[in-house]
Amino acid sequence: MKLFLQILLIVSSVLLIVAVLLHRGRGGGLSSLFGGGMQSSLSGSSMAEKNLDRMTLGLGAVWMIAIVGLGLLVKL
Repeated sequence: MKLFLQILLIVSSVLLIVAVLLHRGRGGGLSSLFGGGMQSSLSGSSMAEKNLDRMTLGLGAVWMIAIVGLGLLVKL
């Protein structure tokens, strides 16, 4: 169980870093490299940002669960 949580923590950490870097910042960020910087009337980029927000929140929740789980296992 401890090994599984450690692997989950590493994978979720890397994916969380990538997801945060893909977000649009004040200057456009890395998301503009993949077409997120173009504004269109079809609201495609805003839907992509919403999906990226959801993915980031989900990864953050998985990361937090892995941290708490490892903390509880280390205490035992």
